[in-house]
Amino acid sequence: MRQAVQFYLGDDRIVLGDVSPTLTLLDWLRERGRTGTKEGCNEGDCGACTVLVVRLEQDRLVWRAVNACIQFVSMLDGAQVYTIEDLGTPDAPHPVQTAMVEQHGSQCGFCTPGFVMSMAAYRKTPGATDDDAKIDDALAGNLCRCTGYAPIVRAMKQSMTAGPDRFDVQVQTITERLVALNDGETVQLSGPEGTLTVPGNVDVLAEVLEQNPDATIVAGATDVGLWVTKGMRQLRHVVAIGRVPELRRMERTAEGLTIGAAVTYQEAQSRIAELLPDAGEMIRRLGSTQVRNSATVCGNIANGSPIGDGPPMFIAAGATLHLRLGNERRSLPLESYFIAYGKQDRRSGEFVEGVTIPVPPQNAQFRAYKISKRFDQDISAVLGAFMMERNAEGVITSVRLAYGGMAAIPKRAEQAEAALLGRVWDEEALEAARAAIAQDFTPLTDMRATDWYRRTVAANLLTRFFEETTGGPQARLARTGGLAHV
Repeated sequence: MRQAVQFYLGDDRIVLGDVSPTLTLLDWLRERGRTGTKEGCNEGDCGACTVLVVRLEQDRLVWRAVNACIQFVSMLDGAQVYTIEDLGTPDAPHPVQTAMVEQHGSQCGFCTPGFVMSMAAYRKTPGATDDDAKIDDALAGNLCRCTGYAPIVRAMKQSMTAGPDRFDVQVQTITERLVALNDGETVQLSGPEGTLTVPGNVDVLAEVLEQNPDATIVAGATDVGLWVTKGMRQLRHVVAIGRVPELRRMERTAEGLTIGAAVTYQEAQSRIAELLPDAGEMIRRLGSTQVRNSATVCGNIANGSPIGDGPPMFIAAGATLHLRLGNERRSLPLESYFIAYGKQDRRSGEFVEGVTIPVPPQNAQFRAYKISKRFDQDISAVLGAFMMERNAEGVITSVRLAYGGMAAIPKRAEQAEAALLGRVWDEEALEAARAAIAQDFTPLTDMRATDWYRRTVAANLLTRFFEETTGGPQARLARTGGLAHV
């Protein structure tokens, strides 16, 4: 067992034996004089605090842009961290810095360091190109009030054609550093501001949580970080699970895809999309690159939010959740995990170990629809996810309709499902399902939407699903040779 958190900041090895478990990386950097990393929103939205975090995974370096404002220092054990001060100098700037100057990508300059760090990270992304859509996605988590973004995008494209940067010649050095740091030891610190545990393996995690059931599990901190920065909560015992190797795994079998509790959305996106193609775009809209680089698939489930985007998709797909308490493991259908607002089927000291998304039946049709005020990176007002199977005669043999934002928990529309099961998927069945939505949900009115809007949209999403899975009105016109009711 080790009594210190250790990582590299630039070329300096950092060893912290006395650190608050909820001290953010942003605050720690600025207190050390690294003021190029800015505080804007302090909740992971604006990107002004973006830094680079590098880890060694499967014998290769993985570069991630993350929001320092909601990343705890205690989560960085075994990592290499770079800030804007590490990128270049006036005499030898990084290619991104050169491009930003030459393309006039900075005006007031407040957001510029965060943009530069996101751009530097994008250059390290496997398969990165100068495609507009990919660049926009990479930079969507950085906000600028001055430039209108066009000069920044031009700078990104220019930097893609530039030569290597200083990190390209340091690959061996960085690799050796991370190999030395990652000793597999459990970290245990206690001080006046609380206790930190960084388990070295899943058995230690199970033991720690069984003995300390009130401890707070932190995976990506994209939710828990706001408890601290906005809610001003004091967490007396933090258990950071990002280094637990068993929880970092994804396994694809003939039955489905199992995702460990420490796997991020960015890591899982393409693997999930192989099973559920519509889910790939949904995950892209779930948050910025910085958020997806930190937020975990299972964390989105475990916190039990009624507006989490992952749970409705996985419920519609028939996912199974895996939990562990001490040496005891159990599995349950994902929808059974959510009991009531703020209440889940998780016993004291029990933790989510992973989730399995089954391979959809060959004839299944899956769709996921996210409705939010902003198209990208906004909390959903309503999310609908639907899975349907029909036989050769067009009769619905299986249907799962799951919604987020419509109730106190992610929930299936059971009355609407019953209205569809055993019927031909036609306009009459659609209208029956639309009417049944009113029996399934009595949504709230809040800042994101009124109850009327939510009920109307929830029914309209069924219509969209109908249009997409039956070929749309034009296809029906061709089949019937006449007018079709839409």
